[in-house]
Amino acid sequence: MEERLQKLLSAAGICSRRQAEAYIQAGRVTVNGVPAVLGSRADPGRDDVRVDGQSLSPKVETVCLLLNKPRGYVTTLSDEKGRRTVADLVKSCGVRVYPVGRLDLDSEGLLLMTNDGDLAQRLTHPGYEAEKTYHVWVRGEVEGAAERLARVTELEGEPIRPARVKLLRREPEAARLAVTIHEGKNRQVRRMCAACGLRVERLRRVREHTVNLGTLAPGKWRYLTKEEIASLKSGRV
Repeated sequence: MEERLQKLLSAAGICSRRQAEAYIQAGRVTVNGVPAVLGSRADPGRDDVRVDGQSLSPKVETVCLLLNKPRGYVTTLSDEKGRRTVADLVKSCGVRVYPVGRLDLDSEGLLLMTNDGDLAQRLTHPGYEAEKTYHVWVRGEVEGAAERLARVTELEGEPIRPARVKLLRREPEAARLAVTIHEGKNRQVRRMCAACGLRVERLRRVREHTVNLGTLAPGKWRYLTKEEIASLKSGRV
């Protein structure tokens, strides 16, 4: 049965439907040797669909997993600088999975990875509004730090939704905070801390929506449960 190419690429775990549109526009997708255009349809059982010259793989089992990303790993599948990637840590899952969102090189903790393009697109959609909680170790003027962070409503002129901030531990010149945000702007928590005169020494994501990092060791991963996947799929968009 013929289906839109975006759906075929997503079902094969190649990319999300939105990314598939970009692939098609860039001329990376062909059907029976002819470059595809937006709106093209194909029957995977009859037509030769290729991405970058590689035949579209048959649909593989959907995999969703949680990785405890250590510091020093980049959130990509490959790196031109030769740095260690999160893909190196999840090879044993047996299929190619993609990071959902990002954690920068010096950040650690919960990172979702999947080959379900539609789920990945859903989780990263601005309308999904998944809460994310980070534990943040800071130094500097820690007196009233939680209250100051909770009052940050813009970063470099860009409005943001206020975070929920809880003080977990306090020392004379250091503190550990739990910061919960609804958005995923680039390096948002670090930029919020900088705006409040705080230096981040460590940042670890411990929760996304209803999925918690728990006691999973750094560098290890586990499959999400059916209940966790269902909960992720039920979020707003």
